[in-house]
Amino acid sequence: MPEIQLSYGPIDYQDTGGEGPVLVFGHGVPMDGRQWRKVVPLLDGYRCILPTLPMGGHHRPMRPDADLSHRGVARLLGEFIERLDLDDVTLVLNDWGGGQFLVLEPQGRRIARLVLVACEAFDNFPPGAAKALAVVCKVPGGVRLLTRLMRIPAVRANRRGYGGMSLRGVPDDIMQDWFAPASRSKAIRRDFAKFATSAPGRETLLAWSEQLRGFDRPVLVVWATEDLLMPRAHGPRLAQLYPKGRLIEITGSSTLVPEDQPERLAAALTDFLTQTGAEPVRRAG
Repeated sequence: MPEIQLSYGPIDYQDTGGEGPVLVFGHGVPMDGRQWRKVVPLLDGYRCILPTLPMGGHHRPMRPDADLSHRGVARLLGEFIERLDLDDVTLVLNDWGGGQFLVLEPQGRRIARLVLVACEAFDNFPPGAAKALAVVCKVPGGVRLLTRLMRIPAVRANRRGYGGMSLRGVPDDIMQDWFAPASRSKAIRRDFAKFATSAPGRETLLAWSEQLRGFDRPVLVVWATEDLLMPRAHGPRLAQLYPKGRLIEITGSSTLVPEDQPERLAAALTDFLTQTGAEPVRRAG
């Protein structure tokens, strides 16, 4: 897997290559690009880039002074896009919603479209039951305790926690892998805790959200009708927030739409891209 050195440390990423329009995918906590493993193969004709952001599932720690707040990670994602010299980027997010705030930063000029799939929005940072995770991460040794608990199958499958993020269920080996880096490394646990406890207060979050009205490029909001973490009302509200927002609701899915309904999500994404000037480039042969 290629790696790039950014101001706060190394970032691993996957890159399908090709000449097609560029899609950059964000992921949840403490996940990685495998969150999109069912969707990317359905996006023939697009260059899909999947960085592993420092949100707990990364394998090499950031510098101790790294800003791993939601805005800080959004800026790091922007630096990643700049360092790869990517333009006309479609930024695709699921679960983590802080990547939206990249469009409020100077690097946001490289973002041509947003696709927001069942993600944190408005004052829902962290979402629902994940608020308890943030409390645990504030306690010394809390992340270590969390990683130990996640080794227990019944805890991983609990519908009030990670088990409720997918109706189909995330494969057990992948779920274990997502928590493995923090179980092995004190520095990764430090990064995990910094991000998980970084959400500002409600007034600040709502003020940031209001600023998003200034993003006048196309936005697709894809919301899951059976999501336990992201309020259903946030889907239409988010689509209305953006001047060029549109909403699609997908049934039979919880938060991880790429896990539960990859074919329907890929079809919605392809239609949106084609309609907004990002047609796929088919490889010859």
